[in-house]
Amino acid sequence: MPRCRLAPFLVPFLMPFLAIAAVMIGFGSPQQALAQKPVTTQSIDPFGQELKLTPKTIIFVAGSGTWDKVYDVLIDAFKKLNVYLDGAGLKAAGPAMTIYTSTDDTGFDFKAAIPLAEPPKTPPARGIAVGQSPDGKMLKFVHRGSYDEIAQTYEAITNFLDERGLDAKDLLIEEYLTDLVTAPPGKLVVNVFVPLRQ
Repeated sequence: MPRCRLAPFLVPFLMPFLAIAAVMIGFGSPQQALAQKPVTTQSIDPFGQELKLTPKTIIFVAGSGTWDKVYDVLIDAFKKLNVYLDGAGLKAAGPAMTIYTSTDDTGFDFKAAIPLAEPPKTPPARGIAVGQSPDGKMLKFVHRGSYDEIAQTYEAITNFLDERGLDAKDLLIEEYLTDLVTAPPGKLVVNVFVPLRQ
């Protein structure tokens, strides 16, 4: 069975979480640390649902970060977007999303984005751009729980793709059904969209 191309792309994303697990193994009970927690889903959650996304107008902050600071980097970017929306009197036309555009062993490039019904009438503030969200054939997965636990969902996604011999693009989209900035840490609901190569 051919290896899925998402797996190498996810390795850098999983590295900080694996480092945390290594620390837990060193200082905690080995049985507790080695026991893998199942991915939290609900029976109605899609896991590998095929769909086609249409492009949406988005405002976004592009940036990069290191894996040990991923959550803080994303929170700062979304706070900046929220300040702009409030100041411009604009409303989001859907959930916020992070578009991971590239990764390596130490970090990642991303676009933190919020969809709008139409482009702003005046150009956004410096550091904020207008564009289109990715479109095309995708697989949809759902993560429930804290952002620290999302690595388990990505591992399950990689296994899903490997078992089916599917070839994913080096791009990932996280769509936050709960607000990444304000939701309680263990109550996040995130749609993960994985674009497939044609």
